[in-house]
Amino acid sequence: MQASQESQTSASIQSFYNQTMQQIEPYCFSNFQVLNNDSTGSRSQGKDVSFQTCNDKFFTLESTPATDYAVYNSPSAVSVSSSRSPFSPQCSHSYASDLHHSSDNTYGSPLSGSSGVDDENKLMHALWVLRNELLGPESDTDDSGSFNGIVAQTSPFTRYNRILDLAPQMDLKQVLVACAELLSEADTIPWSERQLAISAAEALMDILEKRVSVSGEPLQRLGAYMLEGLRARLLSSGSIIYKKLKCKEPTSSELMSYMHVLYQICPYYKFAYMSANVVIGEAMENENRIHIIDFQIAQGSQWISFIQALSHRAGGPPYVRITGVDDSDSIHARGGGLEIVGQRLAKVAESCGVPFEFHGAAMSGCEVQLENLKVQHGEALAVNFPYILHHMPDESVSTTNHRDRLLRLVKSLSPKVVTLVEQESNTNTGTFLQRFCETLDYYTAMFESTDAARGRDDKQRISAEEHCVAKDVVNIIACEGIDRVERHELFGKWRLRLTMAGFSQVQLSSSVSNVVRDMLKEYSPNYRVAEGNGALYLGWKNRALSTTSAWR
Repeated sequence: MQASQESQTSASIQSFYNQTMQQIEPYCFSNFQVLNNDSTGSRSQGKDVSFQTCNDKFFTLESTPATDYAVYNSPSAVSVSSSRSPFSPQCSHSYASDLHHSSDNTYGSPLSGSSGVDDENKLMHALWVLRNELLGPESDTDDSGSFNGIVAQTSPFTRYNRILDLAPQMDLKQVLVACAELLSEADTIPWSERQLAISAAEALMDILEKRVSVSGEPLQRLGAYMLEGLRARLLSSGSIIYKKLKCKEPTSSELMSYMHVLYQICPYYKFAYMSANVVIGEAMENENRIHIIDFQIAQGSQWISFIQALSHRAGGPPYVRITGVDDSDSIHARGGGLEIVGQRLAKVAESCGVPFEFHGAAMSGCEVQLENLKVQHGEALAVNFPYILHHMPDESVSTTNHRDRLLRLVKSLSPKVVTLVEQESNTNTGTFLQRFCETLDYYTAMFESTDAARGRDDKQRISAEEHCVAKDVVNIIACEGIDRVERHELFGKWRLRLTMAGFSQVQLSSSVSNVVRDMLKEYSPNYRVAEGNGALYLGWKNRALSTTSAWR
């Protein structure tokens, strides 16, 4: 093939990737008002900034705000520790090689056929890898048709062979997407071709193995965990692989250390804690008896500053009762049950002179019933959902639909305010390939944000990503059905769910954005805050990562 044909094919690959990403995130911001982080919080000093392409997107899909949003440039830090990453409820270890080579895995690939066919594919895989190692990409294939933006031939072997020819010329993101598309196609094509697709995907995985690193650049680090997810999906796409991911947990002290590192270097926890505390504090300003139900109490760190603030209320502090819901995963991180949280908060309340009571509900949100919440007559109720509702299975998983059931249950309690903080990502109901590309885009921004806070070879950051973020990535890519617990939805979908459950959105006051803006001053200026659709968005550069909103 001539050089011009090679160039045309490479351009075709890039075109495919751009088209794939545009299908997942077709919307971009058109205009922001960027506000200076001055002490006055004045918006009069703002300036208009335009983002012209989808490479600079901030909001995606149905989360796209109308127009005219305020965005603050924000440098950013703070402290306090939580038992979980907002990106991982389990915070487990990541074991790519153990997963791939484990002697316990006797199930094989759900896509593999007879042992004879499997042996042929292994031989073909070995030949493909050997050819790429020794000869490099070939250039004698005729161009006709397309696959993944790459030439398509009547022979599946020729098509996949061409993909492997071009792989060394692709960038890391292109190879990851090409590998995901091969696995996606393997689910739909005839059995005879499926084996070839799987074999070609395995050859791409071997190429990826040499280009990713948990201590490399952000995309290389993320690529290592996405490669693990691709391998896990290939080995088994159900409960078998997810159980294998629950490998030996780090000790509670180790896990707490990892979580504290994330708390320090990223503003995602603080964004959730501070924004919710301001909203709840304003709603409870004139109440004498307050009951807060926190559906992810973790260590209760969020409520220390809240209790302290109530102690300074004019006329004396109110009576405060907190019901903390948390499943068994947090016991490991805390080194004990919810009674530890109750004792900790009780000491804080006593030192501040705030009448206080704590009730623990040690269970998953899916298991919560009315009687577990101990709601009493005459108290003002606030409910907090911090990075937790996306773990509840919805109608796409089960007819029980715990996600909507829990929202209807909370609405029946007539709360004065409900706070919702969630990741701004769409990994719930899309196809596997859409989900893969969305995960690639979302976590690239997140890994860039952690990279900005710590050096490339910082072992604490590497361990925190490995133990507290990697499992989410693998779960999204490798698992299906009830075993896929990371099911993020965009704010537009959450707004629809809450509205259908009977909630009305509460307009956030300027105090919420002011508090978040002040918090971000100690962080990288690449963090941004935007207001839209009645919610507050936290983003890295032009990618929204989290939203906070209030309801009643």
